[in-house]
Amino acid sequence: MDSSQLLKGVLDLAVLAVLDERDGYGYDVVRRLREAGLVEVGDASVYGTLRRLYKAGALTSYVMASDEGPHRKYYGLNETGRSMYAAQARTWNSFVATMASLLKEGRG
Repeated sequence: MDSSQLLKGVLDLAVLAVLDERDGYGYDVVRRLREAGLVEVGDASVYGTLRRLYKAGALTSYVMASDEGPHRKYYGLNETGRSMYAAQARTWNSFVATMASLLKEGRG
């Protein structure tokens, strides 16, 4: 099974989950996703997802100074983003339960 295709399908949810925990800037979100086990996630995919979720009205953004270089653009969930996260999490949990049931039945 191609895990990169699975990742594409759930990247929005994964990014929303990370930002539900706490706000973050682009590379921070990438790092946290990788630390959580999504080691194949690409920087460009995450940055694109952040931009798309922001344009969709799910995220707020603000700029903060950094001691390690240029200012960083942070993203956080707003009310729309929290609602989107809750809805996608319900969908994902239902999908996982369905697949678990199918896989159990398929074992004979």
